[in-house]
Amino acid sequence: MASVAQADAGGLSFWQKMALGMALFIVFGFAQFAARGFVDFANVPAWIHLHGVVMIAWLALTVVQPSLTQRDNVALHRRLGWLGVALAAAVCVIGSAAGILSIRTQHVPPFFTPPYFLALTQIGIAVFAGMIAAAVINRRRTDWHQRLMLGATILIMEPALGRVLPMPLIMPWGEWLVMVVQLAVLSLVVRHDRRTLGAVHPATIAVGVVIVLTHLVVELAAITPDWIALAGRVAAS
Repeated sequence: MASVAQADAGGLSFWQKMALGMALFIVFGFAQFAARGFVDFANVPAWIHLHGVVMIAWLALTVVQPSLTQRDNVALHRRLGWLGVALAAAVCVIGSAAGILSIRTQHVPPFFTPPYFLALTQIGIAVFAGMIAAAVINRRRTDWHQRLMLGATILIMEPALGRVLPMPLIMPWGEWLVMVVQLAVLSLVVRHDRRTLGAVHPATIAVGVVIVLTHLVVELAAITPDWIALAGRVAAS
């Protein structure tokens, strides 16, 4: 029993470090992009600012939650968890709207076609929502819950990676590089699983499969005639 407790304590410390590291990277990705002069703050629509505020709140909570668990404050962790559900819902609704409005107002990055950007935002958000829902359903199974929540955060590294990587120079391979980076982050969990459990946890494998499938679905949707037509209707609306 002592060895299990020690493994759990090490795991919690690991989750805390992972959450903090990913949150800092995402904030850095957007901050350095703005510092390089790629953001015209005076003309940024209000809904983009709202999207940013909600995302920062979500990232802050992802850092706080494993810290509460490490301190054995499970009651507060669970209460804040429902706040997390509300924030995740806001991330999905506002993020989806921001993606659609970006197409309508022609704020799509020049290295993305509107169909691709629509797929990237809407499919990505749908998968994020599914990952959060799975984590909530498995909230009593700490091993699954931790890995699914981390997987959801890995998914939303995508926009930050798009601002760190030289996307205009590496397209159409940029999104595959994003996937490689996301899987590299997940590989840290794989290593942790092997050290503490002796094998890769099924939830970690599931997250990896979801990451790969998400990129495949986005790529395929972007070249599907029906999706291209949908993007056209969004742009014209």
